[in-house]
Amino acid sequence: MDGKLLAYMIAALAGMAMAVQGSMNSALSKSIGLAKTTLIVHIVGAIGAALFVLFSKEKGSVLQGPWYYYLGGLIGVVIVYAVAFAMPKGGVAAATTAIVAAQLLTAGIIDRLGIFNLAKTPFSWQTILGAVLIIVGAWLVLKE
Repeated sequence: MDGKLLAYMIAALAGMAMAVQGSMNSALSKSIGLAKTTLIVHIVGAIGAALFVLFSKEKGSVLQGPWYYYLGGLIGVVIVYAVAFAMPKGGVAAATTAIVAAQLLTAGIIDRLGIFNLAKTPFSWQTILGAVLIIVGAWLVLKE
């Protein structure tokens, strides 16, 4: 199997998991509140990640990147909180639509500028058309 195809399939599975996770977090937040849900999700995730690292064969120090790369964990806290807040208000599909549209726009900027030391990827007319179609689709889904 082509490496890109496998990567896209794994990304699609991650997208499915994000919708399930957001729904589960929203349900949990109804019982224990948003702040506690965010904390519990990250504690359970940290335990899972620690086990993953423990059994992986990766070499090297954990502290090798610039300090600001480690802020992704704080961004994760904001994401979990915001998604758990948004999904019960507008529904899973509407919230996910807003998330994906915003992700695409942000990802396009990151690709174009090569932010975070990633390879620069120029925009093509297909990329721009795809982004426009996703924005129009998001507008249709979110329109009441």
